[in-house]
Amino acid sequence: MEMLQHIELVTGPDPKGTIIWMHGLGADGWDFVPIVRELPLPEDLALRFIFPHAPPRAVTINNNQVMRAWYDIVPDGQSLDFARKPDEAGIRESQKAVEVLIEREKKRGVPADKIILAGFSQGGAIALQTGLRHAEGLAGIAALSTYLAIPDALAKEASAANRRTPIFMVHGTQDPVIPVALADASRKTLEAAGYPVQWTTYPMPHSVCAEEVEALGEWIAAKFRSRILLA
Repeated sequence: MEMLQHIELVTGPDPKGTIIWMHGLGADGWDFVPIVRELPLPEDLALRFIFPHAPPRAVTINNNQVMRAWYDIVPDGQSLDFARKPDEAGIRESQKAVEVLIEREKKRGVPADKIILAGFSQGGAIALQTGLRHAEGLAGIAALSTYLAIPDALAKEASAANRRTPIFMVHGTQDPVIPVALADASRKTLEAAGYPVQWTTYPMPHSVCAEEVEALGEWIAAKFRSRILLA
């Protein structure tokens, strides 16, 4: 599979870890680049951030408008509960594309256990989809304002290597795009399966807030500090 176009940003020489960060529907890789400078990361923690661009595709729920999307979203009959009719082909295609980026990092000398998958909305769904199924243990998964895209397949497809991978999961209580109830149901599914989930809600819409960025930065720093010291 051809590698996704992407943006790279390093916070220092000789990065010790990598964060692959997927954007939301209709955005692109540039969307979360500015957040790097806002994360409270230690100055001596050199990381590589990779922000891939999803390929353009027609999105059914948006009147078939072509935009960057990790998968199609099809409304479920009379409701907008798009999670009931997941675009499994598109989801799995994007999963494979992220796997290509992971393999490239491993070839660069960054092992899987020093890679975090992160994403917002659709991008967060792909971070969970890929991370929970990756054959080697990852440093963590950051799932922002998102949900499990194919929850019914998780039990069968989950990787034993990532059963204890830490998951940072946050959502807005005022989110009109992805209801907090859907995210909470995904969180409960993960916890019931034994995954360690750090779950927080904030009084925000479908977005990120300063408190969330602060908490995410601390979580990232803690995950890499522990793994680098043990290396």
